[in-house]
Amino acid sequence: MVPIVLHHGLFGSGEFQLGPVKFSYFRGIDRAIAARGHPVVMTNVHPTSSIETRARQLKEDVFKKLKGMGRQREKVILIAHSLGGLDARYAVSKLGMADHVACVVTVTTPHRGSPVADWIVKNVGERLRILQLMNVLGLDMRAIVDLTTRRCAEFNEEVPDVPGLNYFSVSAAQPPTDIAPFAFHSHQLIFDAEGENDGMVSVKSSTWGRHLGVWPADHWQTINRHYRWEIRKPEKDIVHHWTTLLDQVTEALSSPQLVESDSKRRSEPAPSVLP
Repeated sequence: MVPIVLHHGLFGSGEFQLGPVKFSYFRGIDRAIAARGHPVVMTNVHPTSSIETRARQLKEDVFKKLKGMGRQREKVILIAHSLGGLDARYAVSKLGMADHVACVVTVTTPHRGSPVADWIVKNVGERLRILQLMNVLGLDMRAIVDLTTRRCAEFNEEVPDVPGLNYFSVSAAQPPTDIAPFAFHSHQLIFDAEGENDGMVSVKSSTWGRHLGVWPADHWQTINRHYRWEIRKPEKDIVHHWTTLLDQVTEALSSPQLVESDSKRRSEPAPSVLP
């Protein structure tokens, strides 16, 4: 079975151990994929550094772990969450990783940036100068600037898709009544600027390559984290969405007529999920 790389987003860490307990960024998702027979590589890169820095660490970490598994000659399916999707695109486009990747799959990645990052840079960075203070203290927070809509527009010009490599994307969206309470403000910011969103990334921004749908989840629910009280219903099982996503991707990769041209796909609006 093809190896699956799961790459984490902002403020994340693929997996870490605290005493006898192991914690995963992709809560239960990695186990579900492994149960299907896929070797799973969980990345660990700097949680808040620049896209370029994280992408270089991504490549190094993946190659090291594949070699340890004796599978360094195999191509992988690279699935990345949130900011991780931009790292993945940089790694395959700029760092020569494309020859080792069957496809790139991004899950609620802000390909066109996020108004939330714009707001943070303007109000926290420029007015309060908190980002400058963090820099003085040696805290690398360059990812915040990299996620602004202006910087992502530049990124998309500077980091072209690799010809012949397949790109897939998944979006997420929830109405404000179903969003994590701490994300009310960010949800409204994004909705006013770009419409439907998951509290951190809009459907519009997260659509890239072949779009495989909009999950009914907030940004944290997409990695099986629940920060609002709710009755856990079977239809809200996000792990099922991930295994279905894997089925969609593997089926598409086996098709002789995979996808339309990149330029046409990106010009199409993402389907609406909310009433």
